[in-house]
Amino acid sequence: MPPTPCSLCHTARALVKRPKTGQQVCKDCFFEVFETEVHNTIVEGKGIFERGEKVAIGASGGKDSTVLAHVLSVLNKRYHYGLDLFLLSIDEGITGYRDDSLETVKQNQIEYGLPLKILSYNELYGWTMDKIVEQVGRRNNCTFCGVFRRQALDRGAAQLGVDHIVTGHNADDIAETVLMNIMRGDIARLGRCTAVTTQSEDTIKRSKPFKYAYEKEIVMYAYFKKLTYFSTECIYSPDAYRGHARVFLKDLEAIRPSAIVDIIHSGESFQLEQSVQKGMKAMQTCLRCGYISSNDLCKACALLEGLEAGLDRSALRQTQANSSNAPTGHRTIPMFERYSNVGASQPAEGIEKAVQAIEIK
Repeated sequence: MPPTPCSLCHTARALVKRPKTGQQVCKDCFFEVFETEVHNTIVEGKGIFERGEKVAIGASGGKDSTVLAHVLSVLNKRYHYGLDLFLLSIDEGITGYRDDSLETVKQNQIEYGLPLKILSYNELYGWTMDKIVEQVGRRNNCTFCGVFRRQALDRGAAQLGVDHIVTGHNADDIAETVLMNIMRGDIARLGRCTAVTTQSEDTIKRSKPFKYAYEKEIVMYAYFKKLTYFSTECIYSPDAYRGHARVFLKDLEAIRPSAIVDIIHSGESFQLEQSVQKGMKAMQTCLRCGYISSNDLCKACALLEGLEAGLDRSALRQTQANSSNAPTGHRTIPMFERYSNVGASQPAEGIEKAVQAIEIK
């Protein structure tokens, strides 16, 4: 039987069957259509970026962020976006996982020639995830990590003086989030979880260029491009609630590959009634750290206060105090500033030197 020709160029041998479309394509055509689809997501409508923006790529060393760094570097040059790109990594303090993946990020820094900033939980909160899990167990540790990581990314971006954070969330991730929000009845998040770009008044703009990119295709891209990435899953994530949505989604995908993007389009179609919107809490700033919050204390400050008091997760629900002052002797989160003067004025070379001095614990 003769080899199957590429369904796009009709000359080269097809080596890849795209999970997203079922097309059988050659490697070069696969690279081209993958990059073009990401570019289309970026420029659709008003576009994700503005020329001259300083953009931080949330870099974990995993396949998604590594491919994102590579593809954005390529597209930035090809289509003249005019972006100033940085790598921003968060060290959660997970021995045997994050310390190894950060070595991959440092290798990416060299390969792509991008400045790198690393900010640790220990530096910001005085806690590592290892210590948190030791105290609260593995049942709800992802709650702490998710809240702390989101704020750490904003704070790291503020220190860099960047205008925009991009993350490697792919189509599978977004479809899982839609399912999770439906199962939890989380109306507020359901209304915004499918947006390519989100921003509130006091947070830095965030975008997901891989919104329509299937996870399997990202893995294939990394494999055929021979990119350097870290492939081990977080040692604390097997019991995460997201895992249930992921298993369900994979079962759906096996039956109907378009289920992933169909769920995303369903999420895009959800609209909140005015009466529901009026009942939602208005956003304000945390009295203790200045970060955006729907309560007097942001979630990070409330969780940190519980940790400092030595409480388990069930008791933490009752720590949402209104006091702007932490109990005596408790560690607190530094006051949030939209831009750091140091980060905004330092040239890239200065950032690299400062990062090299950071000790990874």
